Amino acid sequence: MEMPQQVNVIICGVGGQGVILISEILGSAAVKEGLAVTGSEVHGMAARGGSVSSHVRIGKGALAPTVPIGKCDILVAMEPAESLRNVSYLSPSSVVLLSTQIILPFTVSSGRSSYPVLEKIVEELSAVPAQVITLDVLHIAEEAGSLFAANTAMIGALVGSGRLPVSAESVKGEIKARFDAGASRVNLKAFELGYRRLQMSLER
Repeated sequence: MEMPQQVNVIICGVGGQGVILISEILGSAAVKEGLAVTGSEVHGMAARGGSVSSHVRIGKGALAPTVPIGKCDILVAMEPAESLRNVSYLSPSSVVLLSTQIILPFTVSSGRSSYPVLEKIVEELSAVPAQVITLDVLHIAEEAGSLFAANTAMIGALVGSGRLPVSAESVKGEIKARFDAGASRVNLKAFELGYRRLQMSLER
């Protein structure tokens, strides 16, 4: 697949899921490969599980740090319902990497609102139409040795999509640089598992 000159990525989720870490690892790996990178972060009430999103624009020509409406190439959603907050950024050529890990917001657990079923979320995203790939990154992380590695499992899936102009080796180098030896082994395993799981999804 020929890489476009610019790739727009949006990563979203809730506080505590490592959304910002995903964008930092991705951005740092791209910079080390000599690519232009710009981006923006939006924090809600992150400490209380509020919405968090990060825009990462890799390549030439980005005039603003935020992705324009309808111009997102890859939407990475660490929490399913959070993807719907970003549906306006999708285009017919977008791909959505959707974690199946549901984190109910306070308004739902308190009975003040309802949470959409996963099938409805996928249906709404697919109506754009965008390619939607669901991943149980929590299970992948558990397989790697730690539930805290769900974000690096998703990074592996993101790189495994083949839509990034950033090599797996550069991203793995950034993962190694951010964790001690023990945590690094677990997170690199999660990366590899996420990478392979995504490629298996594309082969189906």
